[in-house]
Amino acid sequence: MDYDVVVAGGSVAGLLCAREVAAQNHKVLVIEEDYEIGTPEHCGGLVSIPAMDDLGIIPMRATLDNKIRSARMISPSGKEVTLDARPQQVIVLDRREFDKQIAHQAKINGAEIRVRTSLKEITREGVRTSDGCIKCKIVVDARGVASLINKDRTGTLQSAQYEVYADWIDKERVEVYLDQKKYPGFFAWIIPTRRDEAKVGVAGRGINPANVLEEFLKQKGSYSTVRKIFAPIWIKGPIKEFVAKNMVIVGDAAGQAKPTTAGGIYSSGLGGIFAGKSISRFLNIGKESELLKYQKEWTDKFGKEFSHMLLARSLLERLDNKSIDDLFESITPDVLNEISKDGSFDFHTTSVAKLLGIKGSVKAVQAIFGNELRRLLG
Repeated sequence: MDYDVVVAGGSVAGLLCAREVAAQNHKVLVIEEDYEIGTPEHCGGLVSIPAMDDLGIIPMRATLDNKIRSARMISPSGKEVTLDARPQQVIVLDRREFDKQIAHQAKINGAEIRVRTSLKEITREGVRTSDGCIKCKIVVDARGVASLINKDRTGTLQSAQYEVYADWIDKERVEVYLDQKKYPGFFAWIIPTRRDEAKVGVAGRGINPANVLEEFLKQKGSYSTVRKIFAPIWIKGPIKEFVAKNMVIVGDAAGQAKPTTAGGIYSSGLGGIFAGKSISRFLNIGKESELLKYQKEWTDKFGKEFSHMLLARSLLERLDNKSIDDLFESITPDVLNEISKDGSFDFHTTSVAKLLGIKGSVKAVQAIFGNELRRLLG
């Protein structure tokens, strides 16, 4: 059977792209190399309710794991600051069920989905897969970070995330641990999913994430591990071109995950939606310029924020542990209240800038950043 579009990768961006194309009565096939949509689950699952609205998804009971009330950040020496997450309406998704929910939307619209089928080669007439050759007009690359690793290894960090049971987990609080010696260039995290259950992970430059995570968990106390995931994350921002001839790139494969946290449900999901609508217009009227509108729409939405995220990442990576501790000392309750009230989970560099540029913060931090901090604040 021939198709208008073959989507390689059955995660959020690919499935949302398929949903949009199929909604316009075009023939779409989604191929997923793993044995199940939603597996393996690399993502922490944090997203905001407004973001879900933009993606056109109302979480089902099985999809929604948890609601987050607060976020605690811990400095290298153990200093703590806590943000009220309720105004930002942050929730935790079960990504396995979430991806299946989107897959069901795509199927209802007319898309076909196959698992245990991988993309081998893009051909003149379509694609060659592990199930044979398939003719199509457009190929969508939604295969995630795996598509980027061989092109640019400098943009990836190694990560480990375990699902654990433990009595030290606070069901309503996310925790982030900063330490440039233990997790250089990133952090450790605890994302609660249910009572006494959480996703606990670490990432960083030049570390063995499994060893580092085991040590982190040992320091936290007694726990039981029920799942282990090891995967690279992408922190270098969007690639230069989302469209190349008859191939359209979406999601993590296009670098649409946040450079600050590597989260990408919203930014990658909208990438899939923008791509799907552009592909549909191209199939309807035949103008290649319609495909290029996808990148413009995504850049108009996220370009400035991602540029600021990359700048914030550059600034934060240059802080040593003492500077991070000094910065935590300078954070006042008024600043925390302002960020909690006015901050956005999906566009958070304004909050980062406020933390870095708070009045009275350590002079060394200001000296390190100089004009770059003023650019971020501006």
